[in-house]
Amino acid sequence: MPLVHLGRARLKNLSPLKCLVAGVIVAFSLPPFGFWILAPIGIAILYRQLDNTTYRQRFLLGFIFGIGYFGISYYWITALVVAGYIVLLIFESLLNGVASSLSRTAISSTSRIGTKVLRFAAIFTLIDEFRWSWPFGGMPMGSISLGQASSPIGQLGRVGGPLLVEFVVFLLGASIAEIFSRNFTSAIKPIGAIALISLIAIAFAPNGGGPISRLKVASVQGGGTRGLHAIYTDANLVYERQLIPTEKLKPSEHIGLILWPEDVIALSEPLNVSQANWQVAQIAKYLHTTLVAGVTQTIGASHFLNEAVSWGPTGGIVGSYEKVHRVPFGEYIPDRSFFAHFGPTSLVPRDAIAGKGPGIFTITSAGGAQVTGGARAARGAQVTGGARAARGAQVTRKLGVAISFEVLFPSRARSGVENGAQLIIIPTNDASYKSGQVPAQEVAADQLRAIEEGRDLIQAAPTGYSDFVNNKGTILARSRLGSQQILIRTVTLRTGRTWYSYLGDWPMIITLLILALI
Repeated sequence: MPLVHLGRARLKNLSPLKCLVAGVIVAFSLPPFGFWILAPIGIAILYRQLDNTTYRQRFLLGFIFGIGYFGISYYWITALVVAGYIVLLIFESLLNGVASSLSRTAISSTSRIGTKVLRFAAIFTLIDEFRWSWPFGGMPMGSISLGQASSPIGQLGRVGGPLLVEFVVFLLGASIAEIFSRNFTSAIKPIGAIALISLIAIAFAPNGGGPISRLKVASVQGGGTRGLHAIYTDANLVYERQLIPTEKLKPSEHIGLILWPEDVIALSEPLNVSQANWQVAQIAKYLHTTLVAGVTQTIGASHFLNEAVSWGPTGGIVGSYEKVHRVPFGEYIPDRSFFAHFGPTSLVPRDAIAGKGPGIFTITSAGGAQVTGGARAARGAQVTGGARAARGAQVTRKLGVAISFEVLFPSRARSGVENGAQLIIIPTNDASYKSGQVPAQEVAADQLRAIEEGRDLIQAAPTGYSDFVNNKGTILARSRLGSQQILIRTVTLRTGRTWYSYLGDWPMIITLLILALI
């Protein structure tokens, strides 16, 4: 055999290893690593290995790529249920194998390079859309779009959401591979299109509009040890840690909203007869503010409620929202009897009850903040517009709310904005995870949701990360993991809508289906 053919054969035998390395490279583009530029590089390596292979070979190479990618990006699941990690790792890697086998890259004509890379990017993005929806309600954690939250590509979110962001990353990776395959002239066209779309998005796509009001917000982080599961945590201690920093706030600071994390009030009795209800009500009255806190309540022997509850300036409960998207293997065990065969499920002894409906709160707070419309409101009047409300006037505002894991689902943030939300709040709890992997990915999700909906966003977590993000996805403030902190900032409220907020995912899904079939 000629030496040149022997060399090519040996390189081809290294394709599985190269695909595994490519998957690891893409995983390092995600938080907490955050090297966003690695995503298209890893995809370029995968794309190159799929060239001139059979369906079966492409399936195997895509599966191996998935092992490298999801093996790292899903590692956080091992802190909950190891069996769940193994099942999801294999399943998601199989989906990658399917995407690879359907990606017909062996088109010899250079005139069809553009078609080839578009089809490749569309198929992989559609497969990701599928896994964001199924199984177990979907698993957006570890998605490539999260790694682009701080990159220029992330700004495309307000045009086409995370699907457009991922599509552009796959398209860029495939185009890079074609350039290095000496198909420069044909491959440069998709890259030119990427640059043009990005410039349009940054320059012209609406980002929520100008401010209609401002609101002073405190995000309270009680602090504590990370890596402890709820069943090993003293619920009273968690609650006390939230009270300590909150009680340092003064009425003279004019805080319009206090945000507590998810499930920092854990009850085995109804909320309205609990001591916590009375204490939190007194805080809201004393500070003349709205306080939103995460509340869990045991329901029988096998279920519990996970809610965000709002106390108004008069001390009464003025709203509640029950979490819709639960964490599989974290808040409930899908098919518990089946997974019990693979390992203990005692870390999740009860299943959360799934809520329904949009995440929206209507709150009132004292005047003095700038709002839109008319002159000055009389003392005690409710204001939804106006230049500057008189001190003591009640200003009505709407908040979109998503609890923890829900921030990974664009539809949950959009449900609040569709119902008039001017601001998005995220009570969350990542204290079960010792590493910073899940908290860092949640912050990235905060950035994407803020960009997509054109809204400022506030998150509170008991041990971090708590953060403030503006409507352009810029992190304005972020806490330290494990510490006891209060983040206080004045945020901007908006009523404008982005293109993605209006249209959702369907325009992108239809476009991707067309491109996948060309």
